[in-house]
Amino acid sequence: MQPSSGFQWFLLVCPAVVVLAYFVTIFPHTPSTLYVHPSLATLDKAAPSWSIYPDNYYEGGAYVKLPQGSTRYWLIGPEDGKRVVLIHGLSVPSIIWRDVAPNLAKNGYRVLLYDLYGRGYSDAPHTTYDANLYTTQLALLLQYVGWNKANIVGVSMGGGIAAAFSAQFPHLVNDKVVLIASAGLMDSSDMSRTTKFLSSPLMQVVASSSPFRLYLQYLADQKAPSDPIAELVRIQSAYLPGYNAALASSMRDGPLRNLAPQFTALGRHSRKTNGRVLVIWGTADKVVPYRYAAKVQTYIPHAELVTIEGGPHDITISHPDEVSRALLHFLSQ
Repeated sequence: MQPSSGFQWFLLVCPAVVVLAYFVTIFPHTPSTLYVHPSLATLDKAAPSWSIYPDNYYEGGAYVKLPQGSTRYWLIGPEDGKRVVLIHGLSVPSIIWRDVAPNLAKNGYRVLLYDLYGRGYSDAPHTTYDANLYTTQLALLLQYVGWNKANIVGVSMGGGIAAAFSAQFPHLVNDKVVLIASAGLMDSSDMSRTTKFLSSPLMQVVASSSPFRLYLQYLADQKAPSDPIAELVRIQSAYLPGYNAALASSMRDGPLRNLAPQFTALGRHSRKTNGRVLVIWGTADKVVPYRYAAKVQTYIPHAELVTIEGGPHDITISHPDEVSRALLHFLSQ
């Protein structure tokens, strides 16, 4: 006896209906918990990083727990001073402002410094290090410290963050933005093949492995600390499991490249509101070459340019007096 055609259709349609009903009514899975790698704060107090860059390197330091992990920040200078935020770059945390920040503070400015996620004393969330991660970190930090507006200063990748932040949160920016040796508009051709290879996902699997980090720790322990800044980079790379991944993701996905729309928005908004933009660059910069100063000015035509002859990329370390003078002159106007 053959089944009726109606029954055959039922047998064909029923499984599809059941599967569809399952996907429509299924309760969503619990979101996975964000994994956060530790910061320099977790290293033994005998580690050389504590002598090079302790968490009380600047006065007024504290930690704040943000959604993506803990952030270390410092507030220096008179409480009633004009508010300035300093944003560091790709690999070196806020020690990069070691001479510039105190100069601003002693001249009456209230200065906010902080370590970006994945660097120094801020946690390293296991996530994509794109511009939104960094701009959100700063926006939440400003809210936490009770600042409704501030002048924004960024060096290297911090310049890219400053431009993106100013475009995304213009209501949080006062009338002045400073870009020092700024990333954000870099061409891929300016990144070496070695840099591109080391920032690849495959290499990051290797770099984050325990054997590789033990090897880096061995190298760090063998090398005499002649340059404290370079030594701090080595320590982070060797001892912080999230540091190399943070750098690699920043190079692949972060505010080093492709920020032309944000620079354009910064230029448009600052002109509309009579804001001002200062660009500071060294002629001997081999990381973000001096020609990018002109490129920034194509997107922000009214930006003022201060050229420091012979200045390298880490210009806040090599030429702190020149950088401080340019900042003080610009911010006081």
